[in-house]
Amino acid sequence: MVVFSVKLFFSILVVSLSLLFLLALLLPSSLFSQIHIYGEASLGEVDIWSVRRLVEWRPCNWWLQGHQTALPLQTNGYIRVDCYGGLNQMRRDFCDGVGIARLLNATLVLPKFEVASYWNETSGFADVYDVDYFIKHMNGFVKVVKELPPDIASKEPVRIDCSKRKGQFDYFESVLPSLLKHKYISITPAMSQRRDRYPLYAKAALCQACYKALRLTRSLEMKASQLLDAIPKPFLSLHLRFEPDMVAYSQCEYPDLSPASIKAIEAAQVDRKPWTGELARVWRLRGKCPLTPNETALILQSLSIPLTTNIYLAAGDGLMEIEGLIDTYANIVTKSSLLSREDFTSMHGNTKAALDYYVSINSDSYIATYFGNMDKMVSAMRAFNGLYKTLFFSRRGFAQLTSQGLNGKELKQALWKLHRDDFAKGRGSALSECFCEFKL
Repeated sequence: MVVFSVKLFFSILVVSLSLLFLLALLLPSSLFSQIHIYGEASLGEVDIWSVRRLVEWRPCNWWLQGHQTALPLQTNGYIRVDCYGGLNQMRRDFCDGVGIARLLNATLVLPKFEVASYWNETSGFADVYDVDYFIKHMNGFVKVVKELPPDIASKEPVRIDCSKRKGQFDYFESVLPSLLKHKYISITPAMSQRRDRYPLYAKAALCQACYKALRLTRSLEMKASQLLDAIPKPFLSLHLRFEPDMVAYSQCEYPDLSPASIKAIEAAQVDRKPWTGELARVWRLRGKCPLTPNETALILQSLSIPLTTNIYLAAGDGLMEIEGLIDTYANIVTKSSLLSREDFTSMHGNTKAALDYYVSINSDSYIATYFGNMDKMVSAMRAFNGLYKTLFFSRRGFAQLTSQGLNGKELKQALWKLHRDDFAKGRGSALSECFCEFKL
């Protein structure tokens, strides 16, 4: 009897394996490869994070190994980086400035953060970041001082226009002579830096500043940690950009908004009127229009993000049409709902943005509906920490699919495929020259 059972078992096993092999041969190659890569035969059966990634971005070895060129004994002068805009834009400019200071063999002075009523902002660099920690961790990369020598301290730095500087030779030819002459200058780095052309020692200084040396002050980090602890786990951090100023700046048409939202956008438009007609259609197809909360909810559902997901809404004040998201995803919390009213009202724009940044880099997953400075910083920092559940929604893809008349299940399947491929292939990551691609 036992012999019969064993023979029967092996017979069934051989037949099963033969059928599987035959099925693999008959299946279309594209479908077979899809099942092999993504682990599923149909779209949207599992959430986006279950998709197998094909590449990862990790910090490059040349930077982490720390074999940078030694600092010269003599400095060419002092550079102060003047930073404008929101916190993450200022952080980006400052990191660029660190690289430029090392490039020009300059000593770095603590940066000047813009005082802007528009951002409800009066906090400076030292109100957000731990100065002593920064100086300590930049040792060997670039020299940083809290105070200037007496013969320079009484002077204002000579302002040097860097708006058109892109590569190292631009700075050598146009900025270095002014540094040598005046000994103390201030710069705001150009947005279109060609960091890839910098020597490794300058790039290493930039990388060290951005990803290892900038830490929140102890008091701010403690508040951010308390906020993180208060969020139900696990959770998704969602950076949603649909404030009146953002929509007004985009110059996009949104005909189906509430009267209150339309009024708020018109008040913020000033000299930037929305495109109309064919220009508006082309503008949207180019991916220039922020996603509404309702569109965001649709894409989240398309990616099989469960409706019960805990979501931390990382966003500025004045979000419009938020009901379009809350009506679908009810488990949403914000910093204003978790912090005491006294804590929240006493904070400025930079410190509020710092809380969103801290929570987002420590979240279980992160999704951005835009591709702004915060999203770029968060995605890079999450990659630095080995957290890869990060995704940018494709505004361009969404606009093109809806313009084709897709809706319902067909639209959701197309959105799934679009974002599945982006996530698997590492597209949409906003990573600087500090990171290298690793195939999995």
